[in-house]
Amino acid sequence: MFDLMPIAFKNVNQVWAYILTETLKRLGLTCAIICPGSRSTPLAIAFAEQVPEIEAISILDERSAAFFALGQAQATGRPVVLVCTSGTAGANFYSAVIEASYSRVPLLILTTDRPPELRDCHSGQTVDQLRLYGNYPNWQTELALPSADLGMLAYLRQMVIHSWERTQTPTKGPVHLNIPFRDPLAPLPDGTDLSYLQSQFQPEDFFTEITSTTPFPITPYPQRGPHLPHSLLPIPQEWKKCDRGIIIAGVAQPQQPQEYAKAIAQLSQTLKWPVLAEGLSPVRNYAELNPYLISTYDLILRNQQLAKQLAPEMVIQVGEMPTSKELRNWINATQPRRWVIDKSDQNLDPLHGRTTHLRISVEDIKAEERNLSFSSDYGKKWCDAEAKVRLVVDQTMGKIDEIIESKAAWLISQILPPGTPLFIANSMPVRDVEYFWKPNNLGVRSHFNRGANGIDGTLSTALGIAHRQQSSVMLTGDLALLHDTNGFLIRNKFVGHLTIVLINNNGGGIFEMLPIAKFNPPFEEFFGTPQDIDFAQLCATYNVQHELITSWQQLQQRLSPLPATGIRVLELQTNRKADAKWRQDNLRKFAADVVI
Repeated sequence: MFDLMPIAFKNVNQVWAYILTETLKRLGLTCAIICPGSRSTPLAIAFAEQVPEIEAISILDERSAAFFALGQAQATGRPVVLVCTSGTAGANFYSAVIEASYSRVPLLILTTDRPPELRDCHSGQTVDQLRLYGNYPNWQTELALPSADLGMLAYLRQMVIHSWERTQTPTKGPVHLNIPFRDPLAPLPDGTDLSYLQSQFQPEDFFTEITSTTPFPITPYPQRGPHLPHSLLPIPQEWKKCDRGIIIAGVAQPQQPQEYAKAIAQLSQTLKWPVLAEGLSPVRNYAELNPYLISTYDLILRNQQLAKQLAPEMVIQVGEMPTSKELRNWINATQPRRWVIDKSDQNLDPLHGRTTHLRISVEDIKAEERNLSFSSDYGKKWCDAEAKVRLVVDQTMGKIDEIIESKAAWLISQILPPGTPLFIANSMPVRDVEYFWKPNNLGVRSHFNRGANGIDGTLSTALGIAHRQQSSVMLTGDLALLHDTNGFLIRNKFVGHLTIVLINNNGGGIFEMLPIAKFNPPFEEFFGTPQDIDFAQLCATYNVQHELITSWQQLQQRLSPLPATGIRVLELQTNRKADAKWRQDNLRKFAADVVI
């Protein structure tokens, strides 16, 4: 039973904000991130009154707040609300809105604004907020000015319901509502006679049809509408007839990772095609499901002879294309017939090949007989190469005692507690995960911002993922962490635990892998960009625990088991130049002597 409408409304802004927040509560909203400011006062008060049904979290920095919300929505799969004041505040949400759009994360952004008469006249803290985020939102509009008219309250209710639905259909993503408020913003009388509304308004009647059920997803297949039984797509005959096919399990963070990995495994076993699984795919963390799992494809394809022998005729790409440039170049060179399996309406083929998009999820494909023997030598060759290269990688890594950047991902893949949420920062961490993340059965839940691939909001996203979840871990470089140190301001609102594994090579390690690294100057100042930060002092400033890790055994002890509460930084100091040279010397060696 929901609470009835509060009796003592002072002004129309209070009524408007109550209808908005009460509708969201009944739709199923559980978390709202509130950035401080004056124009958003009515919404801040209304969300505070909805506690504890809606958790209202105050976060100072809008960019940090937006990425924290992004992380929460990633972890839960449910929309999270963001609220800010007028002016440039909403502009600080922009990078997170872009990421939410490309990564398909449901966010409902509520930017409050000056009324129309205070725009375009140099009224303070006023900018043009209409269509502030361009074409990135799934949907966007400006609400009418608050009114106590019952018909207008019904309009507001419907706009909120529609906004909520559009964060989730036809694909998940951001929605932007611009909300103007006139003074008074605090709960002070505004001269409006609300007695009629108080006597006529019946909350249970007004809100009766609002439910928290997930909206039925819009589908491009009319025969599978909301009132017809769901049917699985039979496997196309041309797939079955091909004995030189591969499945690419690309970048993905599904809400049901085990079911996702199982569906890919069933398709693989039906077709008897190997699965090239990106390090950022759940498939590598449910390895026992898939006997044809290939994790070292980037290293295998650096051997030109192997790359030629293993050229496919057909490729099924599930989700986003993997990060590997070697894989992309190989597919570009061999030009196989390709299918992309993904429910979104987006173009997921950056290579512009002979590609057909199947707008379904991989779980919607009907698996058939499960035969664990290959019908051709092609699949056997892939598995043979995988076994040989994996052995070389594991033996090489196992012998390394010094702290080098690349070993961190390899070791972490084997030692985290089962089911640990892990946020992987962009630049070198995601690449080391692709190269070296060892297949396991730990069910690690990997998260990442690979929509726009930026380093914005790295810490804040990880805290959002970890908030009220299982004890979590973040793997990051020093620049990505420094770019978002304001995320540490969330520490007093944060519930749960986050361990930050910090690879500190004093600069941008990824640029060492690019041709520009040979040109210094200007390389070190403008690309390497060393910041010379003492992270022990930085952590002390924010009252965050810090520990310098000097051995792999020490790191292993700190990661299993994980603490239950707090934030801590485990710093591994590495040599950026030496790390880059190690990769350049070794990435091509792992498969150099492999013969299949």
